[in-house]
Amino acid sequence: MLKERIITALLLVAALLTVLFFASKDVGVVLFGILLLVAAWEWSGLAEVSGGVPRAAYTFAMALVIGWLAWWMPTGHMPQGLLWVHLALWGVVALLLTRFPLRLPRPVVLAGGLVLLPLAWLAFAWLLKTRGLGPQWVLYMFVVVAAADVGAYFAGRFLGRVKLAPQISPKKTWEGLVGGLCLVALVATGAAWWFQVPPLALVALSLAAAGVSVVGDLGISMLKRTAGLKDTGQVFPGHGGVLDRIDSLLAAIPVFVLGVRWLVPA
Repeated sequence: MLKERIITALLLVAALLTVLFFASKDVGVVLFGILLLVAAWEWSGLAEVSGGVPRAAYTFAMALVIGWLAWWMPTGHMPQGLLWVHLALWGVVALLLTRFPLRLPRPVVLAGGLVLLPLAWLAFAWLLKTRGLGPQWVLYMFVVVAAADVGAYFAGRFLGRVKLAPQISPKKTWEGLVGGLCLVALVATGAAWWFQVPPLALVALSLAAAGVSVVGDLGISMLKRTAGLKDTGQVFPGHGGVLDRIDSLLAAIPVFVLGVRWLVPA
């Protein structure tokens, strides 16, 4: 199982680097949209929608919303108000976590996906297309989320004592969270030199994005618990579904984009 996870992770990293640095930005935007359509299929499962036709209809509805956004707002444009709305929605998810066990009505879960996933696509498109270092900022965002995850895993494994959210994700600990944030701060300190931005500012941004990413992870875990699922899908061998891989990223995106807009003004 560990070997399978490592091989899959290496292949995903290779695919990410290829898309970011050897393909056009439009290709990256389209591929991320396709990835989110797979995530939409899985999201319908989290809402306990059964049957291929209803789940396909939900995925098609997601495609229509993303397509409408692409038509209404050329990729590379992202009103700051939408970013704050996006972040506020994850704030609502954080509040819901404190109320667990709480079974959300199916329409609420479905509507949440139809808003959160397209907004994530729009923010991703902005980050990739509107800055000279767009691909590098996207890669760094992935690195921040990965560092938070890796740091939390090892710190939690060797130092973890106090559970973070035992009913939702029993293996997560407060010590793991702190360990993940420490690794993110270390990575951000080095990245500040690369991006030529103030170190304290990039560390603050990276810590904020990493902290909010935990809400994405726990939010999807909460829905999985409610739906009685171990994984959202079986897309990636050893890693589960698309949502299992990008849950943290979905919550981190609005924070990260807001921070980059502040650090690197147009």
